[in-house]
Amino acid sequence: MIGVLTRMSSKYGYVRFRWWDPVDLDKAVEEFSSFKAKKIIHTKGSQEISLYRDQRDEVKVEADTLQASLSPFRAVINQKEAKPFTVRDMELRGKLLKMYPRGRPTPFPWLFSSEPKFEKEKP
Repeated sequence: MIGVLTRMSSKYGYVRFRWWDPVDLDKAVEEFSSFKAKKIIHTKGSQEISLYRDQRDEVKVEADTLQASLSPFRAVINQKEAKPFTVRDMELRGKLLKMYPRGRPTPFPWLFSSEPKFEKEKP
């Protein structure tokens, strides 16, 4: 009998938010130390006037197929290519959903979004 290889239909992509207390990005690097995690510091101009001037730094974190870009109030979670989540991907996903508890298409409370469907790797 010949096995059939099926492909996931699309890559996972999900945005999560925090509302009141920002994530300490240095602590986030420590929290995700079992993954590939790196803090990226963006330069700020001394004459710059911006509401987000101090919120541009981010942490990039990667598991096997899942990756995320973390800022103090938002996590953008996605995959490079559509593949089933590995055990490490599921661990990263769980930590991210806990750290950024609000799943919305925007940071405003009156809009909702659901987590996209995904497959888990079979043992």
